[in-house]
Amino acid sequence: MNIPLTELNLSEAVDYHYGAFPPNELDYARLVKPLTGASAALARYDQMLKSMHNSEVLLAPLRSQEAVISSRMEGTISTLDEVLQYEADQGDVEEEAAGYRGEAIEVFFYSRAMKRAQKSVEDGAPISDWLLRSAHKVLLSLGRGADKSPGEYKREQNYIVGRNRRQVLFTPISPEQLTSGMDALFTFLGESELEDLLKVALAHVEFEALHPFKDGNGRIGRMLITLLLWHYGNISQPHFYVSGYLEDEKDEYVDRMRNVSNRGEWTEWCIFFLNALEAQAYKNIAVAEEIAGLYEEMKVTFRDFLSTRWHMAALDFIFGNPVFRNNTFTAKSGIPQGTAAKFTRTLVDIGLLKCLEKPSGRRAGLYAFEPLLRIVRG
Repeated sequence: MNIPLTELNLSEAVDYHYGAFPPNELDYARLVKPLTGASAALARYDQMLKSMHNSEVLLAPLRSQEAVISSRMEGTISTLDEVLQYEADQGDVEEEAAGYRGEAIEVFFYSRAMKRAQKSVEDGAPISDWLLRSAHKVLLSLGRGADKSPGEYKREQNYIVGRNRRQVLFTPISPEQLTSGMDALFTFLGESELEDLLKVALAHVEFEALHPFKDGNGRIGRMLITLLLWHYGNISQPHFYVSGYLEDEKDEYVDRMRNVSNRGEWTEWCIFFLNALEAQAYKNIAVAEEIAGLYEEMKVTFRDFLSTRWHMAALDFIFGNPVFRNNTFTAKSGIPQGTAAKFTRTLVDIGLLKCLEKPSGRRAGLYAFEPLLRIVRG
């Protein structure tokens, strides 16, 4: 935050809860119902994941949409379409940043940081200091945050401010005590015998209260939710994103976190968080079912209109890359160049692909698979 300390209003600031994490007790009687509801909803969501043909392909656009929403909560305003168009140009060094707003690039790197972190966990990396620093380094590798110490913890006191940017809502842990605070968080994650979902709830609010980085703490903290749910086995694949609910309920989200430090309301925070997981799980189920239904419908359409053995390769590529350039379609789908070009023309003719940029010289055409984007945009 670049506003001088002398210009900040600290009159309503809540200070970090030194010595209070993890909480000594929770009101388990009040937690039974929300814990049961969240667990059941996540189980239903995970069962749906397991039944999908290829959730990594089908739900890839949801990761990008999560990046858009989570970044928007931190004041970075972009759209899903912008981010996917920028992603489509990755690999074209001369063009990959030309014409794109810095906000779209920032959101893209959040999506990339999530994928990198998920790959690290899949390869056996623990939820650790190294993992979060690595994700943060990718997150801020380009854009406005690139000068805010990517991958490094804060060395100066930071603050969480309100909408007017001068009213301080929360003063996180001091840099001098951050190392011990992070150690306590990772010890808790590894040794606590609490129910997994309660550990995730407490870990998220504690990470945000520690606010260990100069920038990007909210995005890394929400990324941590998905990683922990996956790490603890609550979901079998890393495709659960809760930022939609948290954005809709942002005022309560912030108030509940502040009240943990201000009033010791750990139980109330857990109830809010568990309700968020339950509500988002059912919303995610509805979206994922729409995507899966569209995939089944398109199986028939692609088979009938493309009429070659490559139709499934085309289908999987387009679902995983709903905005793409035609040269990438050829390079990454494994489909012969002439066949891929014919497929694109056919899909444009029948209204499934929208041409965003016509081919020009060596520049390949840019296309969008609108039926899937309409679902993911919400």
